[in-house]
Amino acid sequence: MTAQFTPAGTLTAEDLGAVHLIGVGGVGMLGVARLLLTRGIRVSGSDLREWPSLAGLRALGGTIHLSHEVTNLDGVDTVVYSSAIPQDHLELVEARRRGLRVLHRSEALAAAMTGRRAVAVAGTHGKTTTTSMVTMVLQQAGVDPSFVIGGEISEVGSGAHHGTGEHFVVEADESDRSFLIYRPYVSIITNVEADHLNTYGDYATLEAAFVEFARLTDPDGFIITCADDPGGRRLAESLRAEGRQVFTYGEAADADLRLTEIVSSARGVRYLAAIDGRSLGEFRLPVPGRHMGLNSAAAVLAAYLLELPLEAAEAALAVFPGVRRRFERKGVVDGVLVYDEYAYHPTSMTLAMQTLREVAGDGRLIVVFQPYRLYRTRDNQAEIAEALAIADEVVLLEVFGPGELRQPGEGSAALIAAVDLPAEQKVFVDSWEAAPVEVARRARSGDVVVTMGAPPISLMGDELLAALGARTAGPAPTATVDPVATAPAIGDPVPGGTTAGGDGAALGGTAAPGGTAPMAG
Repeated sequence: MTAQFTPAGTLTAEDLGAVHLIGVGGVGMLGVARLLLTRGIRVSGSDLREWPSLAGLRALGGTIHLSHEVTNLDGVDTVVYSSAIPQDHLELVEARRRGLRVLHRSEALAAAMTGRRAVAVAGTHGKTTTTSMVTMVLQQAGVDPSFVIGGEISEVGSGAHHGTGEHFVVEADESDRSFLIYRPYVSIITNVEADHLNTYGDYATLEAAFVEFARLTDPDGFIITCADDPGGRRLAESLRAEGRQVFTYGEAADADLRLTEIVSSARGVRYLAAIDGRSLGEFRLPVPGRHMGLNSAAAVLAAYLLELPLEAAEAALAVFPGVRRRFERKGVVDGVLVYDEYAYHPTSMTLAMQTLREVAGDGRLIVVFQPYRLYRTRDNQAEIAEALAIADEVVLLEVFGPGELRQPGEGSAALIAAVDLPAEQKVFVDSWEAAPVEVARRARSGDVVVTMGAPPISLMGDELLAALGARTAGPAPTATVDPVATAPAIGDPVPGGTTAGGDGAALGGTAAPGGTAPMAG
């Protein structure tokens, strides 16, 4: 059953009373819980696993239940759930029986944004990174924004903050249509591609939802899209025809904020920016990837339109530390460098793999991939296989598809056959424990290994490092953060990254150790 959402209105966070969050350990829910706690609101939550992040909520005064029970709702005024929570969840059913206020995560977040100038970042790819960049730029400008991001900014160590300023930066999720709840002052749409078609049915309906999201922007505000993305360009053209204020960024000759001379290497990315032909100077990031440059351009354009000093944008981007699970450096053992990357859509996979190729240099690239959702893997099998073939070696786990029924011929067995690599350079492993063993057998000094895909795979990095260390003679070497992980700018080493949410995931699929997979919010 599809949840029905209530558009943002006059409800505030303080109107919610005591709030209980179901599945509080999910990245999205965690951010809402942290935001409410720092606003002085009484918060409780329930989950089935002791996630490390829950300690931070307890430190802020939150009450955490490691079970789902109807008694968890005693003394509660508002219950918050995410799209990962089924409508027949016992706490959700009990909340409605008691007549408590029941809100989707995005509805609670919209209440927290009431009275603020919201900057909402949407798009098929790059939402978390772009939202993080916008947040850091506003912080550097001294306006102390509130923010809730679907991941954690590495340097900040948090995906949420209650600020004193008028701005509120939020990552807007299109996967369940909940981004249509918000009423932003600034809307940023990084790109529009076919995804979440289990929700929308077809691309035309998805594209129409992004147009609707943009139309919800305050008439006194503005819309930002990418001129290099076909979906973003079509959106800009249709909205401009309606008389709306739309500004674009990209390498396209007609982009309002145009990027030129983009250079990306393992040590970072830099580019020149100009708006309406007027030079804004050079911008540098210590994280590699041309797509990172494009994401940062959205933040630069937002700062320009909000009349914030561009020196703040330049300074913030020069030390941007990355986002957890976005090109996150896990460590180096026995000469093998291990990364973690959240990409699971073929476009973002291709961009990530191309960037990792730059990092690998003369070494080989080995990808450990866990596909996310059977329908996506089936419908995009050829494109996903093409992205995986950029690697030298592929280790493939079964599809993480909570609640989905696998049909004959579906899943990772079919996908591995479609990857255009010699048989000895690709393998399907049927258990979590087999993957680190397979990587340790294949990897050699100078190689780059990346875990990529659905939320559970983010838990494998430490096991890979341990398996690589265990194969050496004598005491196993300690997994260390690469010295490349500390520096702030191009010409200096790349900072380490850190994790993050996205599509909410429930229990199921190929499980992490202990038999459970993360429940994201």
